[in-house]
Amino acid sequence: MDTPIADFVRGYDAAGATRLHMPGHKGKRFLGCEHLDITEVSGADALYEAAGIIARSEANAGALFGSGRTLYSTEGSSQCIRAMLYLALTCRPDGAAPVVVAARNVHKAFVYAAALLDFEVVWLWPEGGSQSICGCPVSPKSLEKTLADLPAPPAAVYLTSPDYLGGMVDTAALAEVCHRHGTVLAVDNAHGAYLHFLRPAAHPLDLGADICCDSAHKTLPVLTGGAYLHIGKNAPAGFRENAKMAMALFGSTSPSYLTLASLDLCNQYLAEGYPGRLSNMSAALSKIRERLAVNGWKVLPADPMRLTLAAPAGQSGTVLADRLRQGGVECEYADRDLLVLMVTPENTPQDMERLLTALGENRAPHVPLRALPLARGAQVLSIRQALFVPHELVPAERTLGRVCGAPTVSCPPAIPIAVSGERIGREALELFRHYGVERVDVVRE
Repeated sequence: MDTPIADFVRGYDAAGATRLHMPGHKGKRFLGCEHLDITEVSGADALYEAAGIIARSEANAGALFGSGRTLYSTEGSSQCIRAMLYLALTCRPDGAAPVVVAARNVHKAFVYAAALLDFEVVWLWPEGGSQSICGCPVSPKSLEKTLADLPAPPAAVYLTSPDYLGGMVDTAALAEVCHRHGTVLAVDNAHGAYLHFLRPAAHPLDLGADICCDSAHKTLPVLTGGAYLHIGKNAPAGFRENAKMAMALFGSTSPSYLTLASLDLCNQYLAEGYPGRLSNMSAALSKIRERLAVNGWKVLPADPMRLTLAAPAGQSGTVLADRLRQGGVECEYADRDLLVLMVTPENTPQDMERLLTALGENRAPHVPLRALPLARGAQVLSIRQALFVPHELVPAERTLGRVCGAPTVSCPPAIPIAVSGERIGREALELFRHYGVERVDVVRE
């Protein structure tokens, strides 16, 4: 598979032109990559009006993923989330409402998109509670009931799968429910770009989703910020026709060519034996899970490229993360209850052995994770109203009854406990304590 962006950038550098254009480093090596960092010079195409090398590269990506259209982002899935919600709202059929039905474990980028686009959200809550704010299992039955109870079809149903812990919903069944009710399924697949290359394929588009975002940089060999917006072949035609404009609406006019080149090179990587390498790593990781269990660790179900461990009694995920750090291993995420590690085919057997050595053996018992309360705060302001008025930061313990301003949450996992415009209740306070949130952004009174 050709790599038109990377080839152009290398050729431009090799030609040795005097750079009387942006960027200001002029190709001189400060970090070491500047010679390949260019702007939209003649022949380099333009991301949001792509008709040359970027268009060719995006077409290559679309063919690899089997999409109706694939677009590049150099600003992560956050840009793609805003664009796909814009498309769902502006291309919704007559009679559909400016409403999005969403599983509660959304990334805060979704909340910011709701403020910018001013749509109403109907939340899907986990049945029977959840053991983490990161998870929100949604069943076809619960989605069916929610959609049947609405006065009109929503613009979209929005799900996060895989979630931050590796939990995956039944996308195929949920897509069927959506289509039966005259709406589209949008999926935040930021953690699952690799899923199309499993056998059988498990990518949202393969399972019936209409539109989704993938953070290429999370699970593929792409520079940070590289992401895809994928549009399904059976999605409304307006999605494909208006996709570039939607991305431009939320993106910088100075996209990184380093990131674009890495997305371009990733096409070649995926086309040349990646499914086999992925299969081998998946098999190796299954054996690692078995060895961890033998060593006394509780490994929770997760997507094939993730290890999610429950902390044993008397310890926390953050303590385990410190232990790993002392052994030369850095995890993806840790909290009071859990430890998350992300693996790709670029990890070596030596990496896995170092992990096992750093963790060692566990002889402490495992206490079942308790169900956490659901912070169902009453929506007293719209998300947009709450984010566009004056705010203040106050100690978390003093927020009872206050109205949430901006989502107060670190990244990772960037999943709000209270959402903008909601009145903060006792359940939210309990979650603030559980996750160590000390200060919360609220609407100024």
